[in-house]
Amino acid sequence: MTQINRQILLVSRPQGAASTENFKLVETPLPPLADGQVRVRNHYLSLDPYMRGRMNESKSYALPQPLNEVMIGGTVGEVVESKNPKFAVGDKVVGLFGWQEYGTSDGSGIQRVDTTYVPLSAYLGPVGMTGVTAWYGLNRIITPKAGETVVVSAASGAVGSVVGQLAKLTGCRAVGIAGGEEKCRYVVETLGFDACVDYKAGNLYQDLKAATPDGVDGYFENVGGEVLDATLARMNAFGRIALCGMISGYDSAPLPLRHPGLILTQRLLVQGFIVSEHMEVWPEALKQLGTLVAQKKLQYRETIAQGLENAPEAFLGMLKGKNLGKQLVKLV
Repeated sequence: MTQINRQILLVSRPQGAASTENFKLVETPLPPLADGQVRVRNHYLSLDPYMRGRMNESKSYALPQPLNEVMIGGTVGEVVESKNPKFAVGDKVVGLFGWQEYGTSDGSGIQRVDTTYVPLSAYLGPVGMTGVTAWYGLNRIITPKAGETVVVSAASGAVGSVVGQLAKLTGCRAVGIAGGEEKCRYVVETLGFDACVDYKAGNLYQDLKAATPDGVDGYFENVGGEVLDATLARMNAFGRIALCGMISGYDSAPLPLRHPGLILTQRLLVQGFIVSEHMEVWPEALKQLGTLVAQKKLQYRETIAQGLENAPEAFLGMLKGKNLGKQLVKLV
């Protein structure tokens, strides 16, 4: 009997905000494996803000997600069939198979992982691209020094939560910005940030000023818009800003900076980055992150949707900030 693979395709470009209508669930037969190939049963899918940008046709750092093809994304799973001597049935692997239940590879693009001390799902979060993104922006762009103040937007999210904890480990004052009292409590009480500002409380700049009495030396940006404006106004001279994401403008026209002159007068370093362009740091970053997770010195939270069919709704919810920590879809 032929096995069936369920997949979610991107079938249309969003006009304004993304919707479930942009996606379609299909079933396709799995062809027999060829020599050298590996078949993986995906256990978890990673849902990430960058995917929203790839849904558009506009020019960006990467080509748009093609229509009528499996939606892109990171995956972790288990080898269930192998005709490749480098992989055995039962191996746990991380890959980029996208929104589907099974992935097939010639062995390239997948990597075996050890789940003895690090849970499989964590390889999509703090010990995966998410964690390396945080590590790179903090250590290579912000380059924090003990005693400095580092502010992190979307601090309760998958990337921001790691940034703040790593900043604390270097001896910095870590201040988060998040949406809602529950998220701010999590950022301070569980993640160990020194303070967290609730941007939904309606007093963003004054609350941030109170939380950063000595100004801001480093800023990790995931949001943009009014959050970026407020933090720019608190930056110290020669501050460093790592631009990772601008999620506030993904579903609508981004807001222009209100005070761009601060970049000049404060002599700020502002650098955008794409973590996949810095593969040379991944081994060092993953070793450190994996050790911290294994030793339970790096806390993380997962929001998990059940079943492939719920991936679009979970993705849209993540774009609206409904998740806490890393947004995943569990398939098995």
